[in-house]
Amino acid sequence: MALTFTREFSRLPTFRFFFLFMLILSVWCTPFAESSRTDLLDTECLKVASSEFVNYVQTTIDTIQQVASVLSQFANAFGDFRLSNAISDCTDLLDLSSEALNRSLSATKSPKGKQNGTGKLSSDLRTWLSAALVSPETCMDGFEGSNSIVKELVSTGLTQVVSLVSDLLSDVEPVLNHLPISKDQFPSWVFTKERKLLQANGVAADVVVATDGTGNFTKVMDAVLAAPDYSMERYVIYIKRGVYKENVEIKKKKWNLVMIGDGMNATIISGNRSFIDGWTTFRSATFAVSGRGFIGRDMAFENTAGPEKHQAVALRSDSDLSVFYRCGIFGYQDSLYTHTMRQFYRDCKITGTVDFIFGDATAVFQNCQILAKQGLPNQKNTITAQGRKDPNEPTGFSIQFCNISADYDLAPLINSTETYLGRPWKAFSRTVVMQSYMSNVLRPKGWLEWNGSVSLDTLYYAEFMNYGPGAGLANRVKWPGYTVFNSSSQATNYTVSQFIEGNLWLPSTGVKYTAGFQRT
Repeated sequence: MALTFTREFSRLPTFRFFFLFMLILSVWCTPFAESSRTDLLDTECLKVASSEFVNYVQTTIDTIQQVASVLSQFANAFGDFRLSNAISDCTDLLDLSSEALNRSLSATKSPKGKQNGTGKLSSDLRTWLSAALVSPETCMDGFEGSNSIVKELVSTGLTQVVSLVSDLLSDVEPVLNHLPISKDQFPSWVFTKERKLLQANGVAADVVVATDGTGNFTKVMDAVLAAPDYSMERYVIYIKRGVYKENVEIKKKKWNLVMIGDGMNATIISGNRSFIDGWTTFRSATFAVSGRGFIGRDMAFENTAGPEKHQAVALRSDSDLSVFYRCGIFGYQDSLYTHTMRQFYRDCKITGTVDFIFGDATAVFQNCQILAKQGLPNQKNTITAQGRKDPNEPTGFSIQFCNISADYDLAPLINSTETYLGRPWKAFSRTVVMQSYMSNVLRPKGWLEWNGSVSLDTLYYAEFMNYGPGAGLANRVKWPGYTVFNSSSQATNYTVSQFIEGNLWLPSTGVKYTAGFQRT
């Protein structure tokens, strides 16, 4: 597939001289934010000149558009339900990649603009570029079990997109030294009146959803469609108690939606899509959200397909700076798909069997119940399957102050089902479990191989200060990529304040969280 601009051309000596000149003028280093506090002047820079970076981002967007154009020709060309779902997925996923790249483009051009990010340019760019990297891979995965003709036609273009984004990721300098930020500081995109509302923890609903007709809508999806697009203020949807049997998808243009229910056992959104019934894993989600800044509180998302239907997602999130507070995520295989972006889960209950927390987001789970269920005969439970495929990605799972145990159906039968903390879905899979209770549901080795010795030397799995009958370290795996932290200085990179830059955006959500190691 022809490109109008190549990376090699951008790095010819003439261009290098120009970029060196620009570097001397220091125009491609951008300060963190305007502040009178010198300890906030955290300078973050690209490894290349910003003009080169911008050109290369635009080239990648153009390539995505070319692939999307090819895909569009097959939208209605086949009568294959699974294939049509895969094509639909790809269209949406490439759109998400373009969105992430456009955000990167805008932030690089105007680093002090209101990008609805954290304001920490390096963290934001690495997050968005990682999301742009993941979506083409998910697109390819969706063709599993379908006619391979379309996959073959677009695979070259998708592979090129992955390569381009991977190069972009390598050009962003990671920030290793984080400075403490006051929990009273809010991102620039949170308006003053909203800060007061969220600080007071009082929320006035904009619309109400109720199954009995006493609200503005009887279906959650109708309320979502009626919400404003690209809102810079929180838009609150109150969902009264009841079981809402529908599939809800919050598209990328729905920013800052807040959904509040009457409790995880009272307000339930329920679906039963599954891979066995022809849905892609991506599209099987009962509840899916891509719009940035989503907050879900006091509600549940479930997929009732059961273990025999294999992949069946209850909740999928691509929402950057999103929060799920006191939420239930109930399913079996692939219950929670933390697909991309930065996510925070607090006081949630998550149940499942195989890989039931999976994806390539940068996600922190704090004070959650993580419960393994009884699955199919001879099936092994794996709690996590983190999908980091590039060492430059900032992604991974951090599990802190959680309770890892057996759900009610597995508790009497724990000896009949092997349960592990996780397995490496992709080469650089990263999961850290710290300060959490582990019951005897876990097997002593702790972690499970995906396929023999594949990725055991490139993964990054770690444990720190866990306790309980399943937390013993004597018989843990001896893989090159597995480690046990001996001090808090090793684990600090996986705390809320560091891993997801939580102090820069979580205060605006009104949700309780622990920034470091002292439980709150």
